[in-house]
Amino acid sequence: MIRKYTYGAPLRTDAVTSEIPAESGALSYGAVCTKDGFSFTYTMDSDAVVYGLGEATRGINKRGYCYISDCTDDPNHTEDKRSLYGAHNFIVVWGKETFGLFFDYPSRLTFDIGYTRMDTLTVSCGNADLDLYVITGSSPYDIVKQFRHIIGRSYIPPKFAFGFGQSRWGYRTKEDFRKVARGYRENHIPLDMIYMDIDYMDSYKDFTLGEQFAGFPEFVREMKDSHIRLIPIIDAGVKVEDGYDIYEEGVQNRYFCQREDGSDFVAAVWPGDTHFPDFLDPDARKWFGDKYRFLTDQGIEGFWNDMNEPAIFYSREGLDEAKALARKFADGEDGRWDGAGSVGVWQMGDKLQSLANSPEDYRRFYHKINGTKVRHDKVHNLYGFNMTRAAGEAFDRIDPGRRFLMFSRSSYIGMHRYGGVWTGDNKSWWSHILLNLKMMPSLNMCGFLYAGADLGGFGADTTRELLLRFLALGVFTPLMRNHAAMGTREQECYQFENIEDFRHVIGVRYRLLPYLYSEYMKAALNDDLYFKPLAFVYPEDKMAVRIEDQLMLGNEIMIAPVYEQNGKGRYVYLPEEMKFVKFLPDGSISEELLGQGIHYVDIALNEVPLFIRKGKCIPVAETAECVEEIDTEHLRMIGYDGAEYVLYDDDGVHKDYENEKNYRTMKNQH
Repeated sequence: MIRKYTYGAPLRTDAVTSEIPAESGALSYGAVCTKDGFSFTYTMDSDAVVYGLGEATRGINKRGYCYISDCTDDPNHTEDKRSLYGAHNFIVVWGKETFGLFFDYPSRLTFDIGYTRMDTLTVSCGNADLDLYVITGSSPYDIVKQFRHIIGRSYIPPKFAFGFGQSRWGYRTKEDFRKVARGYRENHIPLDMIYMDIDYMDSYKDFTLGEQFAGFPEFVREMKDSHIRLIPIIDAGVKVEDGYDIYEEGVQNRYFCQREDGSDFVAAVWPGDTHFPDFLDPDARKWFGDKYRFLTDQGIEGFWNDMNEPAIFYSREGLDEAKALARKFADGEDGRWDGAGSVGVWQMGDKLQSLANSPEDYRRFYHKINGTKVRHDKVHNLYGFNMTRAAGEAFDRIDPGRRFLMFSRSSYIGMHRYGGVWTGDNKSWWSHILLNLKMMPSLNMCGFLYAGADLGGFGADTTRELLLRFLALGVFTPLMRNHAAMGTREQECYQFENIEDFRHVIGVRYRLLPYLYSEYMKAALNDDLYFKPLAFVYPEDKMAVRIEDQLMLGNEIMIAPVYEQNGKGRYVYLPEEMKFVKFLPDGSISEELLGQGIHYVDIALNEVPLFIRKGKCIPVAETAECVEEIDTEHLRMIGYDGAEYVLYDDDGVHKDYENEKNYRTMKNQH
């Protein structure tokens, strides 16, 4: 059951698609206070578990820390970080009382989950203007499915988007892309996409191409002839430049966010001075969305939206303040570090560090919402959502019957209907394999099914071992992309010795793709989860509830990747008897029956493991070098003899999701 409580005058976010009438009166759980803002407080029992919050640091169980929904461009995803790129305000409390809470509030929101007091959950924000949804059900899993139903169907990408993609910030020319394509094709490593980061543009201007990409439609066709799609990036900021049509149209039609005095707000991002489109204005959203046609008309079928928190390097106002402080610092004579009597070195350093993504800057500009001027910080978490919504709505105008690939860095619940997410600028750290794993079910709970991390790590230098272990997890994430930052070690899979290991591991993705795609589609079409914590399947098993380095995928398998340097295997907990399956480098598949309990399993660097649940089976294809070449008509079944599997498959291009012909039942008959 879902109850809605409205406090103050909330702004409509469009996160929820179902019409649910608001109720009055006290909540069944916890206490609400609307004095000096809003707070919800609940006393948790000692064994209560808290799920949710989508993209956040730390564990699947969020209890024990403080998290802040405040979309933030922060490339250092360490345990102390309270905010990342997304704002996903849904949690489930599972204890003596079990309930879900969705706080539909578009500004900064704090979740103190046993941080200040270990037994106390406090959710608070500065203004008591929000909708609170309280969801009750038979289990956390049931509550999540009810929530998913009221927020609308999750985004469904084209099938090619389940292939492997290669990306790097620094590919600048056609020859750079051809080199990557050759590196994969000549070494027979499967590949479906190469991503275009900001260097393909003319001076980092959205919806432009640098002169090095003259004849772009022919280049797109050249790549497609090799079964490779180019996926360009689009940034949120529009360069301030006379003669640039998008800038001039935006200024003329007042489509950009404005200062309080009505002038267009200016911030520095990649192109230098930029304006931010007002994506919360439907007219501006339509205008910007239609600009994607510049690239779709040239054959492009997918995009990734970036810098849409929005990221700000600095504003003119912020820079002027820093300059004034620097002059004061330079004129100081006492040299005091603490600034007593003048400006100290720490104060100066803090000011310079805080120029980027400054809360002060987010208070300097405004949106037009239903004819009313609303300061950005009041709706900050909706910006990335509505940029991606602009694209999604435009795709329905550009080619209504076709699916386009779209994923974003920043997000709010509701954006899951228009695109997926990648988890931003992670690092080449072993801990980030585990963080990737833990984020996936939480993102699924909030509707984001098409999700993945930068495999191998975006920042810092990867290693061959780290990349292979990262890829072995990436085999199972819907978005499977290797992406790295400029200045880091080159980490395309053909850059390392024994390339056959990379060919094999990525090849396993393509062998499993009919199953993974089928489970993704079933999850999307039924408001279900693709990834689940073990506790959602085995709620009575106390050990399963505590496991955070294994996940259930779909309805048939469990995954348990290796995430430690020099690891030759790992301990794994089986809540029931399962078949331990390994895809071996010679192309064979080993199957071993393991009983309920704790086992140590050997997993070599060039092996991909999974576990098939008792009484289940899954389909496996032969290897292919691109999605289009996967033979889905001749699949072999692995798992338990006599088990059946219902496979969902379609053309992967159009939206004929309800067609009964998309389903067929397969039996494992050895």
